[in-house]
Amino acid sequence: MAKYTKDDIIRRVKEEDIKFIRMQFTDIFGQLKNVAITASQIGKAVNNQIMIDGSSIEGFVRIQESDQCLYPDLDSFVVFPWTRENGKVARLICDVYNTDGTPFIGDPRGTLKRVLKKAERMGYTFNVGPELEFFLFRTDEEGKPTTKTNDEASYFDLGPLDHGEGTRREICLALEDMGFEIEAAHHEVARGQHEIDFKYGEALPTADNIMTFKLAVKTLSQRNGLHATFMPKPIFGIAGSGMHTNMSLFRDGKNIFFDPEGPKQLSRECLSFIAGILHHVRGFTAVTNPLVNSYKRLVPGYEAPCYIAWSASNRSTLIRIPASRGAGTRVELRSPDPSCNPYLSLAVCLAAGLDGIEKGMTPPVEITENIFSMDAETRKARGIGSLPGSLEEALTALKQDSLILETLGEHVTDQYITGKQKEWDEYRTRVSSWEIEKYIVTY
Repeated sequence: MAKYTKDDIIRRVKEEDIKFIRMQFTDIFGQLKNVAITASQIGKAVNNQIMIDGSSIEGFVRIQESDQCLYPDLDSFVVFPWTRENGKVARLICDVYNTDGTPFIGDPRGTLKRVLKKAERMGYTFNVGPELEFFLFRTDEEGKPTTKTNDEASYFDLGPLDHGEGTRREICLALEDMGFEIEAAHHEVARGQHEIDFKYGEALPTADNIMTFKLAVKTLSQRNGLHATFMPKPIFGIAGSGMHTNMSLFRDGKNIFFDPEGPKQLSRECLSFIAGILHHVRGFTAVTNPLVNSYKRLVPGYEAPCYIAWSASNRSTLIRIPASRGAGTRVELRSPDPSCNPYLSLAVCLAAGLDGIEKGMTPPVEITENIFSMDAETRKARGIGSLPGSLEEALTALKQDSLILETLGEHVTDQYITGKQKEWDEYRTRVSSWEIEKYIVTY
């Protein structure tokens, strides 16, 4: 049931003296975009009459076909808590449409919607619980970010070691004000690293919440003189930031991944979902781990998974099944990082899992040992493959996976691969500080 009607939103804007409304959408590379309108334009906004120039958005359309329309999701209306002192600002999350009233094929939110429709036809509701990690760094005299963390804390520590605790608490309160249910917030393993977990929910609003979460974290950190980054591996030699993604399928209000009589109390559908993820993970890693920097995190030694295996408890595997059973039974994919586009990331994960169910796939044998302690020969003998080791390798794997290409669609695929190939080419031709330090004197 919808939370808001058009009249509800128009009335709230007037009664609460809201000055601006941000019409938000996301480009294919996961960057949040918006058109800010004044309160006088809210009637046009809720009637899908706000236009954008799609040719100015990377990966959208060419200049000769630039006009596009924003169709707001009325239930996404919320007032930003941090704007209440100097003129209230609200937001509406939007789908992008063509001027003829058809959905724009390159809209990432639309990509996720299409896969969710398939799940719905199969009788499923897709629920997701993300765990986003991020770093808080000090800024310099000019307000530019440094890599100085200003704390000496580690996992679950608290003040005075954790100097980010106040900012983290402020973020949690703001998010709760916006309708989030915060389940946990704590310092992570590395200095300056934090995690805030919010309650799982249906995939589309959860993807919206991930984008809102990142905006809130960055905005409130900046107000406190800190720089928040979701870069996967900002500092060499310490843990990187992941976005562990907990997934489950429900039918008629019941978690179909749970079977009290099944192995590990997991259903046949759950095992096939796992098998589908493992089968397609190399093909979708360029989406769940989209940066050159993403592959600096996916290395042995820091708990980030780099080997393709699953387990009911082993944290060295790609997929872990947390201990909770019943309604809490879920599949935790540990490879995604928070730089990904959540709409595309959830779309490809769901598509892979559904493919496993449709084809009745069977996962390989569960790995209970620490994979990081195995040598290459042992892993090969156990049939344990590896995730791509670079963005270039991930793009090659993406091009070879027809299901993932079909899920993304031709437009998104072409624009995404072109953009990421350009990123890789720029990286591989740059001379790094490591190369200068390593070679300039010796040679």
